[in-house]
Amino acid sequence: MFKLKPIAREAIPRALEKAERYRLLNEPSEAESICMDILEIDPGNQKTLATLILALTDQFEKGSSVHHAQELLPRINDEYQRAYYAGIICERRGKALLDHGGPGSGFVAYDWFRDAMDWYEKAEQIRPVGNDDALLRWNTCARAIMQRHLEPGPQERSEYQLE
Repeated sequence: MFKLKPIAREAIPRALEKAERYRLLNEPSEAESICMDILEIDPGNQKTLATLILALTDQFEKGSSVHHAQELLPRINDEYQRAYYAGIICERRGKALLDHGGPGSGFVAYDWFRDAMDWYEKAEQIRPVGNDDALLRWNTCARAIMQRHLEPGPQERSEYQLE
């Protein structure tokens, strides 16, 4: 087993820039690793928590766990940001399901998009003035549902047939 080397507190801004750059270069696992190093030194770093959530969701198509990203949400201090990133997690999971395909994936993706839209509506209610990011994301989910003709899955029937 290796003992990981801690970074210096003064190196956090530069490390965070690198994490964001790796995300843009489509190397989310590298961004994830850097964020984890930053959080070892500064566990409450809000920008790093947001970047880590995004890096994790970037990996959903490769089978990354939704649970790991969701576990980070309680560490987000701002209620708006918490709701917004909860929506991002759901939206990106829905997109990953659509991209992966398979039986019933459209039904499940629909549910994830609807959950995202619920979170975005919560964020919309408490958004800062001039910040319509939650509305933009809500519209993206709505368009994905409409363009792909997604709908909820069939409900289980609990009615008994009379003979």
